[in-house]
Amino acid sequence: MTKPESIDAVQEMLAAEGYVCNRALGTVVFLSLSLGRPLFLEGEAGVGKTEIAKALAASLGRRLIRLQCYEGLDAATAVYEWNFPAQMVAIRTAEAAGDTSRAGLQAELFSDDYLIERPLLQAMRPDAAGAPVLLIDELDRTDEPFEAFLLEALSDFQVTIPELGTIVAPEPPIVILTSNRTREVHDALKRRCLYHWVDYPDFDREMDILNARAPETSASLSREVVAFVQALRTEDLFKKPGVAETIDWAKCLLALDVINLSPEVIADTLGAVLKYQDDIQKLQGSEAKRILDEVRATLEPA
Repeated sequence: MTKPESIDAVQEMLAAEGYVCNRALGTVVFLSLSLGRPLFLEGEAGVGKTEIAKALAASLGRRLIRLQCYEGLDAATAVYEWNFPAQMVAIRTAEAAGDTSRAGLQAELFSDDYLIERPLLQAMRPDAAGAPVLLIDELDRTDEPFEAFLLEALSDFQVTIPELGTIVAPEPPIVILTSNRTREVHDALKRRCLYHWVDYPDFDREMDILNARAPETSASLSREVVAFVQALRTEDLFKKPGVAETIDWAKCLLALDVINLSPEVIADTLGAVLKYQDDIQKLQGSEAKRILDEVRATLEPA
């Protein structure tokens, strides 16, 4: 599929993959695709930052390449590594065969046959389907030296392997970076990107998302689930539930053949919504019933 020609086309394209986005997000995705600029998405965990890359790759028919960031990730690990076990076998085989040509052996060992490509190098390679979608996920988990490396790599869309030289992407990949904002990402990297804060959706959009991702859920149960989760986000919790938890909870309730929420059902399935024991304990007893009663009082008849 070719790149969309309007903001509305972006929203329709993503909606076809079950991703419901508002116009602001649709606009920045459209601009990212049109201008060839990386897209930097910040927001709380579980609001759909990673999912947009998946939906974009699926809708465009492009390969999705994901670089999951973590503390201690370095440039070499993100780009490539050599297959040392295979290289050692080749060396011993050459020795056994009496092949003493050092230059020839070195050229063979440091060739594509022994190269293990990691996400950044994979994203620079040509692809018949078009430039892939490169997802650099949870960038805030890495440190500043890796950010500095990314700054160069995303500016020129090239990487250097000392033994092979510089590899330049024939077509820049579609780059999406995400951050849960556990720390601030350097301004220099942000300036290379288009920026968007992905917030929790309002009631109507979260209903649309739930209908798209769990269409088997009845309208009445969907309304109660979304309203209850939205109410939870106003409580003093260590980790507020994201959209991912809303979807997971609805699917759990479907599996249990639940028709309507009750304090007992909430107590039994709260682990699908809240992921910390302290938060779960706050919702035990009468507290869940209080929130459920308030939710039902505010819901208009479906």
